[in-house]
Amino acid sequence: MKKILTLLLMAISIASFSQKKEIIFLWPGKVPGEAKEKGEPVIAPSNNDNIIRLSEITNPAIEVWLPEPSKRNGSSVIVCPGGGYSILAWDLEGTEIAGWLNNIGYTAFVLQYRVPGKKEGALQDVQRALRVVAGRAGEWKTDPRNIGVMGFSAGASLSARACTNSGKRSYNPVDSADSLSCRPAFGMLIYPAYLDQGPNNTLTTELKLTSEVPPIFIFQTADDPYANSSLVMASAMRSAKLPVEEHLLPEGGHGYGLRPGKRAAETWPVLAEKWLKTFSKPDM
Repeated sequence: MKKILTLLLMAISIASFSQKKEIIFLWPGKVPGEAKEKGEPVIAPSNNDNIIRLSEITNPAIEVWLPEPSKRNGSSVIVCPGGGYSILAWDLEGTEIAGWLNNIGYTAFVLQYRVPGKKEGALQDVQRALRVVAGRAGEWKTDPRNIGVMGFSAGASLSARACTNSGKRSYNPVDSADSLSCRPAFGMLIYPAYLDQGPNNTLTTELKLTSEVPPIFIFQTADDPYANSSLVMASAMRSAKLPVEEHLLPEGGHGYGLRPGKRAAETWPVLAEKWLKTFSKPDM
């Protein structure tokens, strides 16, 4: 019975995947550096854990999640699901997060960045997404200067890369949107991975902590196998005198999203919402 229920939930989720929300494809022509032709996202076979996994993205896009007009606060967040740069945990760390953001007033854009194994392409995709969202902010009644990034695990790595590489031109301009800044207004890293890949487990060398790095919120647990990432990132930002808020719970593991049942999953949204009210103030 449990297996049947799980399969039913998966079927409902997959059916809603392509029906409910507007999809905006990021690249009008050829996707930079992409060898394959554009195609639909490939959904991996179910692991019977009620998680939709996208196993291949060749046509990067954002899925638009709009809050109710009465709740809308004018701020936007680009959500980067995790999955080790191999897959995207689409609902666990993407659409469910967007629903939470909508509930607290934020317009959300869930990013389908390139996988598997395309880290440079993923950076191009998030930078392009930031510019596209800024360029079309009027359509969603949002502040183009107040667009943040939020990620989980590898998606948090990508969010950190976006926050620390806004001055890097990762692709050649394709239209007028690329004249806009790709600097996020704020970043949120939830159980981040891969931030400590520098010499002797220091900060990953790609992450450049200049004065352009925006305020960053970090949440992780001490028993997470990637916990050193948050410690290294927070320490490096503190040394660079950059605004950072870090929370470390004793246990909770990795990959919990905001599904109830774990203290970590129920704690970070409360802390994040309070932090957002401080660092995401649109000027509409």
